[in-house]
Amino acid sequence: MNRKLICLQFGLIPILIFGSALSACTPEETPTPSAIPIDIPKPTAAEQGKTPPTPTTDSFANTRERMVDDQIEARGVSDPAVLEAMRATPRHEFVLDRYLDQAYADHPLPIDYGQTISQPYIVALMTEMLAVQSGDRVLEIGTGSGYQAAVLAEMDIDVYTVEIIPELASQATQRLADLGYTNVQTLNVDGYFGWEEYAPYDAIIVTAAPDHLPQPLIAQLKDGGRLVIPIGPVGAVQTLWVFERVGEEIEATNWGAVRFVPLTGEHN
Repeated sequence: MNRKLICLQFGLIPILIFGSALSACTPEETPTPSAIPIDIPKPTAAEQGKTPPTPTTDSFANTRERMVDDQIEARGVSDPAVLEAMRATPRHEFVLDRYLDQAYADHPLPIDYGQTISQPYIVALMTEMLAVQSGDRVLEIGTGSGYQAAVLAEMDIDVYTVEIIPELASQATQRLADLGYTNVQTLNVDGYFGWEEYAPYDAIIVTAAPDHLPQPLIAQLKDGGRLVIPIGPVGAVQTLWVFERVGEEIEATNWGAVRFVPLTGEHN
């Protein structure tokens, strides 16, 4: 793969740009769900005039296993730790009651305050992109329901997660505590500026899209660490990037088209 050193408008750190790992879509193209992850909620069974079933604990376990086999492993996610974490994390505990019948479906779901819980495949893919190991320290920007933090916690990661919406931060904190995740710390703060107190981090994951690369997050990344983040305009298709710090340089890999809710805060 060819690469060249250029200095983008992301600050003074040189950025090495690698080729796209997925087929990026142009504004004229419509991303296909089988190839490009799109974070757009679908209607519930109830909204379609159907009565959602009431799953049992056993059916959740079976459904979760099928989710990993059919939606995640079949699409190329292969890290054993990520797959095991996706099998272990009870996603149904992180969705609204009215979407319970879709807890393990292959699409994102709405949560409160206009936010979403991401498609399971996207959660697994971005987690694998972090390339983290047991005992690493990871910063998450955008706690939301707490599901992504729980997946990382299942991998024996020390998770520091920030959420700008106070009510979501409070709900996620209580939910994670009730489920026994003791290796997750939460904070209600503007995620654009990270969480400097515990920096530097082995990896940083951003689950909402800014329109540019936040320099405070790059500054809080360890040498050799990775930042996984969607970047692009609000309400449009964005690009999923992996930025890796190598000394005083940042290597950037374009992973193609995605769509996330916008990263809100003072930077806007």
